[in-house]
Formats: sequence, structure tokens, C-alpha cells
Amino acid sequence: MNLKTVSTQPFSDQKPGTSGLRKSVPDFQKPHYLENFIQSIFDSIDSKDGSTLVVGGDGRYYNRQAIQTILKMAAANGFGRVLVGCDGILSTPAASCVIRENQAIGGIILSASHNPGGPEGDFGVKFNTSNGGPAPEKVTDAIYARSKEINEYKILEAADINLDRVGSFKLGTMDVEVINSVDSYAKLMESLFDFPRIRELFTSGNFRMCMDSMHAVTGPYAHEILEGRLGAPEGTVMNGKPLEDFGGGHPDPNLVYAHDLVEILFGSDAPDFGAASDGDGDRNMILGRNFFVTPSDSLAVLTANATLVPGYKNGLSGVARSMPTSQAVDRVAQRLGIDCYETPTGWKFFGNLLDADKATLCGEESFGTGSNHVREKDGLWAVFFWLNVLAVRGDSVEEIVKEHWKTYGRNYYSRHDYEEVDKERAMDLMAHLRSQFPTLPGQKLGNYEVEYADDFSYSDPVDGSISENQGLRIGFTDGSRIVFRLSGTGTKGATLRIYLESYEPDSSKHDLDPQEALAPFIEIAEKIAQIRQFTERNEPTVIT
Repeated sequence: MNLKTVSTQPFSDQKPGTSGLRKSVPDFQKPHYLENFIQSIFDSIDSKDGSTLVVGGDGRYYNRQAIQTILKMAAANGFGRVLVGCDGILSTPAASCVIRENQAIGGIILSASHNPGGPEGDFGVKFNTSNGGPAPEKVTDAIYARSKEINEYKILEAADINLDRVGSFKLGTMDVEVINSVDSYAKLMESLFDFPRIRELFTSGNFRMCMDSMHAVTGPYAHEILEGRLGAPEGTVMNGKPLEDFGGGHPDPNLVYAHDLVEILFGSDAPDFGAASDGDGDRNMILGRNFFVTPSDSLAVLTANATLVPGYKNGLSGVARSMPTSQAVDRVAQRLGIDCYETPTGWKFFGNLLDADKATLCGEESFGTGSNHVREKDGLWAVFFWLNVLAVRGDSVEEIVKEHWKTYGRNYYSRHDYEEVDKERAMDLMAHLRSQFPTLPGQKLGNYEVEYADDFSYSDPVDGSISENQGLRIGFTDGSRIVFRLSGTGTKGATLRIYLESYEPDSSKHDLDPQEALAPFIEIAEKIAQIRQFTERNEPTVIT
């Protein structure tokens, strides 16, 4: 074994987004590209000598090769111990769990989340700090600054570590522990939820479930916990083997990309409950028999029913949602007498609230829900939460949601995504929209009067940091909203997201199709933003 210092030159495109650095696999395979970014992370970590690092990923193409490089670089950079998931697998929430449980200095998660995989697909590298959460902006800014001036990286010349079995190894002076990917996470879930009660649900013979892991990271977790520890019948988990290309699919748990699951739950002999998770296991979709639960409604329902679950039986300190997420949970928080925080999109914004015990549950409309048990959103956690509520209440998914609407009113909500739009044209659309904001308040758009038009900014109540330009909002006097954002999760062009929301308190009007209920706002959005003209698209790529 030989410690090498390799000369390199900076790359200009290594600025991390809200979920780390995401590029195509061929980008990461460029000579020195991965190494430069990893060294930039290591150079930004204080007191790393002798410390513990966690490494794992979602199993996508290039995952194993990248892990071997990271291990050898960690050894060369003075880390004392690295915990790495067996087969290179660690879901994002499980990685957060392992970081926190082992008091690690942080973790490197290899994933591009819900983006497609394979040799020509996407890859990603994200650094999580010692609290288990995504690095805050001050850390990612430091990593980016370092990446622009880096001129060398350190790596150990050594044989690859065997990732195929649990065991302990030496890499230079550094200890490498290949750990069971599921154990710590499963124990945490068992501490939060009433596993015996959920097991009764499955063994009663009157309840059927279908879990779609989309050939992504949650397969091993779902097989072990659902079919193993909770006694769900074999076959409950579909697409449960992680594949480097996700079986050629798009591992995004929504009504379009999880179409196999949707067909089953809306079929003639549908099971009682359906769920899907994404590439790295931090997102979830919840379905009942012939019934879709929006992520916004899911957060509100879980908040309203939290005390039915052992881990939350003493109530919640508060809740938080991303700004584009519907305001359904706000009404629950108001009735419970707890605070509700509105943050920018990106799970890292919830971290301070969770650490300060200002919030217990958090959620995003982008199929992400979680709590203070880790510092990431957690797809399977949401599934177990729903199973616990179903087991206690004995009602169907549809009955629970419709009863919730009757109590709190229904927030009709939808998101229209225009994917891979030309970036300049997308920016032009946002500039055109923003230019109208000074004169919009007080105007009538269709039958609705504009109350405010702004670019959302957030002042963190814990550390006072300010995050500006987080999404263009048009709010109406009846509480309805239209929000426009450019997403940073894709790697090609720009994704324009348009969020539409309208509140309906009258329970006799709760059975409309959301697209029908929101039709006036869809028309207003098109008229004011000229979406077809700027995107050169006649319709969204995905509607959820």
C-alpha cells in the first residue's frame, strides 16, 4: 500500500445543489472528477483525523466503483474508521440513522435520488453532517469554493475491499466495517411503531398490501421488515431487488412512474394499501384501494393521528412543510395549538427546526415525509406510520382521508412538471412572470383577486440565516395559491414546477377531480406565465 498525492486541476461545474452534486455517470467517470469532489469534501471537514465516516448508496450504476475510491481516499486523508453498507447499499434515511447512532463526523451518500440510473443515467454525491442531515449551505458553499481551487488529492494505492459480506478490514491504518444495511434502521423503526399491532393487521387475513420498491434501495429493507419482522405474506414487496439501472425504470414514486403499482391499486381486485419508494428510499407514495393520497394530505393526516403511534404518543412540538406544499397541515397545527413552519424546498431547511425541537414532523409535496427520528425524509417510515394508523383505527385509507377532509376542509392540490425544458427559456419565463409582480396585487385574475405576489424568502428561526429567491408565489384573497419554481434535482435542462392549490371547506364539494377543481387556476397560470410559449410544450410531462 502506498499513499499517493495526485496533481489535478479544478472542474468548474462542481457546485452542490439542495441534494449534493448530481451529474451523469459519464461526467463522474471523467479522470479526477469524482476524486476532486471527494477531496473538496474532505478538505472542508474539520477534525477529521481519527473520526468515523459513513459511506453507502442506492445501488445505482457506478456505486461500487465510487465507494472503493472514497474508501481509499478516506484512508489517505486520516479518517480512523469508515462504516459502509454491505453491497454498497445504504438508503438515505438509513445512512442518517447510522451517522447518528455511531456519532460519525458525517457521511457520503451516493445517489441521484429519483433520477434514472444506468451507464448513461445519473449519479450523485451528497455529504451529510454529524446530525445525519444534508450539509447546510455554509458547508456546501465551502465545498464548492474548495473545488474551484483544488490542485491535488490524496489516495491510497490498495486492493479493493470486499463489500459482499459483513466484516471488518484494514485499509492502511483505517478500520473499514462493512455493516448490515438494514439492522440499525429496522431497530429504529421498531422503537417508533407498534410492530405487534401491525403484525396483527397482516396475520388477520383481512388486509392486503403491495409495496413497490421500484428495483431501488428499499427492496432489502422492505423484504426484511415487512415480510420478515411484520409477517406480511411473501410477494407483498414487488420490484424488491436493487438493480444498477432500476430495471430500466424511473424510480420516482408518483402516479406516472409507479404505473405498475397504480394499476394494481386501481384494478378489479385491489389490495387495501399500496406504497412506493424512490431510488434512495427517502420518498414515498401512499395509495388506498382506488384512492391516491397526495403527499400534502399525507403529512396532514399523519400529524392529526400522531398520538396513535407509540413514538409520538406524547404529541408533537411542531410541524414544518416546504413552501410549495399545501396548507392542509397548517389547519391541523392550528387546531392542535402547535407551530407550523414554512420553509424553502430542500430537507436541509428542516434540520435546524428538528435539532432545536421546534418541529417533530416535516413534509414536502415532492413525496417526502419524515420526523425527528433521523435528519432526512424517510419513505419507509411513512409507510410504517400509515400501517400503524390503519391498524389502530380499523378504517380504510379512503375513509381516513375523507374523514380528515370533513373535519379540516380539503385543500385541492396539484403539481405540474415540465421536465428538461431549455434552461434559458425557463429562466425567461420566470423573469417574465416576476416582472408583473409589482402591479398584480389587487388585480382580478379570472374570478379571483390577487392578494400578494412575491419571491419567497425564508428567515431561519434558529440561526437567523436568510434564504432568498425560493419560488414565485401568487396568492389570492380566498387562500388559493399558484407557485412557480425551477427545480435543481434534474441533470438535463431545467424542470419547471407549477403548484396549484385551492381550499374547499364545504364537504359536499370534496369529490371533484383535482384537475377539475383547479381548472381556473391552471388557466390563470397559463395566461400570466405564457407556459406553452416559453416551454414549447402543450402539456406537462408529469401531473401529480
